[in-house]
Amino acid sequence: MKTVTKTWLVALAAAILLSSPSAHAEAGDLANASEIVNRTNAAQYYAANDGRALVRMKIVDNKGRSQRRQFAVLRRDVKDGGDQNYLVVFDQPADVRNTAFLVKKHTGKDDDRWLYLPGLDLVKRIAASDERTSFVGTHFFYEDISGRHPSEDTHQLVETTDTEYVVKSTPKSEKGVEFAHYMLRINKKTFLPSTVEYVNAQGKVYRRIETVKVDDIQGKPTITRLKVSDLESGGYTLSDVSNVEYDLGIPDDIFVEGSLRNPPQKWLR
Repeated sequence: MKTVTKTWLVALAAAILLSSPSAHAEAGDLANASEIVNRTNAAQYYAANDGRALVRMKIVDNKGRSQRRQFAVLRRDVKDGGDQNYLVVFDQPADVRNTAFLVKKHTGKDDDRWLYLPGLDLVKRIAASDERTSFVGTHFFYEDISGRHPSEDTHQLVETTDTEYVVKSTPKSEKGVEFAHYMLRINKKTFLPSTVEYVNAQGKVYRRIETVKVDDIQGKPTITRLKVSDLESGGYTLSDVSNVEYDLGIPDDIFVEGSLRNPPQKWLR
């Protein structure tokens, strides 16, 4: 084959490559949307075997009025990437002090969730249909605290940029959800989501979750500031996470209903 012919073929191959949708993806980029979302779920919710943190939330309404919430959260993995347990105990302000929230997160079936209301001395079961409702008056939903199962949605890789994967996730069932789909922008280095935008049936983005700050804690990229905005009402909640510690050896036997009324103070400090 003549050199000129070889050169022409190389040029043609390069032109085809540059005109293809994958031209912007670097070698080594992932192409499977489900794998990307699973890695994001692992990075955000399964760092280490267990963890503890202090969370301060500032809730702002559409008139600029604000309220605050503060709570400690404990988490233990039953199985890496699978079942988990969460315990959340509020200590500020006074009107929600000792309110507690327990999650038994399952794969393959609905999670078990309970909320303890100290003013009524009542343990309330959170139904699966209530998972996407306000978490104690904030713009977070109950489901946001322990995460949504990747298997509940179908995932499509829409775009790969130099720094992010963009994934469209559509619920397999309309039961219990208020969105038509949501768009994830995922950092390629940390696999933490930079934004999540929820889109309604009319194609309008009505809710946004933004990662504002990420810190390296015990070698694990950790979201330490998160903002959830209700784009319809104009309100938002800003969550600041501090005192994060991993691999503390938190025992499984504290994640029981009895801990709602009598929280394990040793592990909450």
